[in-house]
Amino acid sequence: MLGLTSVCIAGPSMEPTLRSGDWWLVRTFGRLRPGDVALLHHPMRPDLLIVKRIMRREPGGFWVEGDNPASSDDSRRFGLVDPGLAIGALLLRYRRGST
Repeated sequence: MLGLTSVCIAGPSMEPTLRSGDWWLVRTFGRLRPGDVALLHHPMRPDLLIVKRIMRREPGGFWVEGDNPASSDDSRRFGLVDPGLAIGALLLRYRRGST
């Protein structure tokens, strides 16, 4: 395994940085650092994937926020995210070809 996966952005929580419909390559190895935009499992709904910015790391986990606070469900509502729920950091936006 190369340590990469992909994700399609859905929703406005990371606008204007990321837009709904954007496809991103995700690095699933290495450490997450403040400033990284991360793919994570939602702490209250682990079946739901979310994309948020890592604001800081605290002893209990990551504090994450969307870039669009008016449309973001993030640590301001659910608190810290356990590091075990992190999948990786967004690395590169790409366009999907037609099949």
